[in-house]
Amino acid sequence: MAIAKRRKRRLRRRQVISRRLTDRENPLEYMSDDDLFLRFRFRAETILYIVSLVSNRLQRPTQRNSPLPPLTQVLVTLRFLATGGFYSLISDSFSAISAPSVFRSVRDVCTSLCSAAYQFVRMPTGSDADTTKQKFHKIAGFPNVLGCVDGTFVRIIGPKVNEGDYLNRKGYHSMNVQMICDAEYRCINCVAKWPGSVHDSRIFRDSRISVAFENGTYKVFLLGDSAYPCKTYLMTPFLSPASRSQEKYNCCHVRTRVLIEQSFGILKRRFSCLHSGLRTSPERACQIITACVVLHNIGIDRKDIINLHHEPSDGMENANVNVNIANDSSGVNVRNYICESFFS
Repeated sequence: MAIAKRRKRRLRRRQVISRRLTDRENPLEYMSDDDLFLRFRFRAETILYIVSLVSNRLQRPTQRNSPLPPLTQVLVTLRFLATGGFYSLISDSFSAISAPSVFRSVRDVCTSLCSAAYQFVRMPTGSDADTTKQKFHKIAGFPNVLGCVDGTFVRIIGPKVNEGDYLNRKGYHSMNVQMICDAEYRCINCVAKWPGSVHDSRIFRDSRISVAFENGTYKVFLLGDSAYPCKTYLMTPFLSPASRSQEKYNCCHVRTRVLIEQSFGILKRRFSCLHSGLRTSPERACQIITACVVLHNIGIDRKDIINLHHEPSDGMENANVNVNIANDSSGVNVRNYICESFFS
């Protein structure tokens, strides 16, 4: 019995020594910014900023072993988000870090980023809103636009509870994530909690942002595809344009609204876990998706980005769903007025 205990102590001591040596091998010190971006999707300064943002929530006081420092936890999480690999594969790329430690790091870092989402994912107001409307107007001449709204599927494994609710119209299990983007591909609103079978219009109707627009909090326009109803604040295209002005309206509408599809493409290319799929529960998937959106905005705010001019779109996977949607008559009148006033 005593011999077994001594062996366990030696093994634990070796693990502690190995981990301490690994902590000194900081990739921020020996990797170039390009290599860091390739592996972690951010450069050194931004990684350190992310660490400072979440470090207070990642401290683990313990007397048992040498805990993972916040920097290592953030690097492990960024590596997982960038690749979407199995926890065991991620642990192989960080010596002396086990797969359970990778799981805990991803869980805690994503939870911390979700807690900070209100700082980075918010609707522009005041002068920021005026600047956003001007940028949208420069694209194709569409007036008073604050954002573009759409939904995208993020693949997940089929859950054991209510499995059928997560089966989308494409035949695989997913979450249906609603996003609103501004003119610089930044996410200004995100709803990541609905199963893949739920329609885009239902998600928007039950969202807080829809209530805010209905109550007149924002006196601007959102642009959406034909999967949404036409409202006084939500402009959709004409399904059967009957005049030259309506055709021009549709053309300018598409040229402006494509930014949300490009935003999805940028987000999923940067964080491949959203493209390949998440092997986790729906609740955990929602946290990971929200964390990726927060990191996406941090990258844009700090100019730590991929080349945005060559990003593929998301394939418009949720566009033009054939369902019966009741348009608001006053919304149709507003759309007709915009068409006659700006696109005739």
